[in-house]
Amino acid sequence: MKKKIIYATIFAISMGLLEAAIVIYLRAMFYPNGFEFPLKSMPTYLITTELAREAATIFMLIAVAWFCGNKPTLRFTWFIYLFAIWDIFYYVFLKWILNWPESWFTWDVLFLIPCLWVGPVLAPVILCVWMILLWGIVLYFDNKSSLKFGKLDYGLLILGAIILIVNFCWDNAIYFLEAKNDKMLSVLHLSYIPQHFNWWVFALSNIIVLMAVFRIWKNSQHSHQSLKEGQLF
Repeated sequence: MKKKIIYATIFAISMGLLEAAIVIYLRAMFYPNGFEFPLKSMPTYLITTELAREAATIFMLIAVAWFCGNKPTLRFTWFIYLFAIWDIFYYVFLKWILNWPESWFTWDVLFLIPCLWVGPVLAPVILCVWMILLWGIVLYFDNKSSLKFGKLDYGLLILGAIILIVNFCWDNAIYFLEAKNDKMLSVLHLSYIPQHFNWWVFALSNIIVLMAVFRIWKNSQHSHQSLKEGQLF
């Protein structure tokens, strides 16, 4: 198991460096004076390539998570662990090479699928911490054969994830709906400057996710204690 964790972590860190390198190249081409909103115009083929690259990274993480876990719950938590390490080290490498972001509250483009996600850098980093925590709890109790990960836990995680995604896309979506012209969404991005991130909604989504994490830990801990007591008799 230790070797699996080491190799998987090395893979995720390497992905973080790879993505950082691509972003560094793009910024050198389109943002020579430093990245800032609004976004610069890019050729269609580059936008398509970026969308394909983002999809490919998700498939890569799924593929590795599939081999790391032997059941759906483990594969899911390996995926979020790999995603978290990848995302954290993406920012580590950008900070090391470009000294960016300037602060935890610097706005960034977080994702492009299915639409533009934006938010302060601190937000995805906080999520990555919960992802790693959940992965650790699941891995520990599964190794003890006492993991309890129920449908309600999945439901809470899914609900929290939906609220998070909506929150990351909300400001841009409102800008699009309020635009008083017939421009295409891709063109609107060229004038969009993030104005507001709803930290209250973000906090709510985090509470829901942490409720699931706490339930999994508590139920698994209880199951573990029951197994230990049963072994005494």
